[in-house]
Parts: sequence; C-alpha cells; structure tokens
Amino acid sequence: MAVYTVALAGNPNTGKSTLFNLLTGLRQHTGNWAGKTVDLAQGDFTHNGHEFRMIDLPGTYSLFSNSKDEEVTRDFIVFEEPDVTIVVLDATSLERNMNLALQVLEMTNRVVVCINLIDEAKRLGIHVDTALLSRKLGVPVAAISARNKIGISGLLSMVASVATGEIVPEPVRVRYQEELERKLAVLEPVVRDTLGLRFSSRWLALRLLDEDTGLLETLRQKMKGGEFVPRKGDVNHGRSACHNLA
Repeated sequence: MAVYTVALAGNPNTGKSTLFNLLTGLRQHTGNWAGKTVDLAQGDFTHNGHEFRMIDLPGTYSLFSNSKDEEVTRDFIVFEEPDVTIVVLDATSLERNMNLALQVLEMTNRVVVCINLIDEAKRLGIHVDTALLSRKLGVPVAAISARNKIGISGLLSMVASVATGEIVPEPVRVRYQEELERKLAVLEPVVRDTLGLRFSSRWLALRLLDEDTGLLETLRQKMKGGEFVPRKGDVNHGRSACHNLA
C-alpha cells in the first residue's frame, strides 16, 4: 500500500502542532532529515484506507532564506515534493497568515489550506467563507478546530483527494508589478529549459531575482550529486545553465 507524505506548514501559534498531535497520536517520532542538521517530527495516520506520513515543519512567517527554519521548510516542500502540503492558518488572523499560504501556492499546487481556530473566530464574530476562499485561492480549504476536534474528517478527505490525484488544485497566480513581470517573462523560460518541469519555474525565477544565493547553492549541490537530472541526456548543460543563472 502506498504511503502518502503530508507536510504540515504554518505560522507559529496557529495550532499546527496541536493538529499534528491529534492526527498522529502515539505514532510519531523525531527523525533527522538527510543532509540537514535538523530533526523534524514525523508521525503516521490512516484515513479511509489510505496511509499517510506527516512531517511537522518548523513554524515560519515566510519561506525566504532569512533563517534556518525558513530554509528547512522551503527546501522540504520544494525538494522532497510531499504529496500534500497542509498550510495551517489562524481563523482570527487570516490576513497576517495569508502571506505564507500564497508563497506555498507559488511552490506547489498540491496544497490544502486549513483554517484552524474556527471556534475562536466564531466567538469573536468572525465568519470565514471557505467556499469563496477556495475559489479565490484555487485549492481546497477546510475550517477546523484542532483543539476541539471540529472539521477533522472533512480536512482529511481533502488531503486524501489531493494525495491520490482525485483533486488537482489550480492555485491562483499572483500578479506582480509590470517591471517584475517583464523580468519573469525573460527568466522563467530559461529556468524551465534548464531544470525541466519538476519544479515551479516561476517560483524559482522569483527567488533568483531576489538573489536567493542559498537556494541556488542547494540546486547546484543536488544537480552535482545527481539527485535530479534537469534535461535528459544533457546534465552538463543543465549545470552550466544553473551556474549562468547566478
């Protein structure tokens, strides 16, 4: 039976770890991520006959290279290619949390947005229209309370549907200022030609324009180590092009 990998991402204090503990219970342990000096909490759970392995990523506010936690979370989502990434948001502070969600949506389409603390939001008179938010973001959106075990079954059904390919999300494409979009139009085809379709060429182009040297070095190391081949039968060209992108 296939075991689907689920990455759990979110800002600190959104209840992400509460959800992780609820789903995995005693079936969790801490494991070292190969090649990284960091331990990540891992746990297993089942839903409707499907097996899942969940990775609780460090809580972060963004996915740039400003801290080790941000790099670890970013690199796991990009290079480990989980079957689903759950982005946990605080229902009482959606605007502040949405930045991380939009960044993840630029990296992968295999996303389920999880609005946690929905009971607290209701107490404060806040209504979250999950159907509208799902249409706006282009991915499934679930409203839950991990603490009070509300909406968990619906969340897991969405996770299973994305993992198995029953649902193929089409995330919203963030449109930037005209000057940046012109630069992306030039750089993105080069990235795509160099690295193929395995990763989001638009997201990688954005990071290169941001001069994200940490990400570029990780790409170089993975290409050098043969962890992926950018172009069939033309690995050296791919390495050279990656170098030129710097």
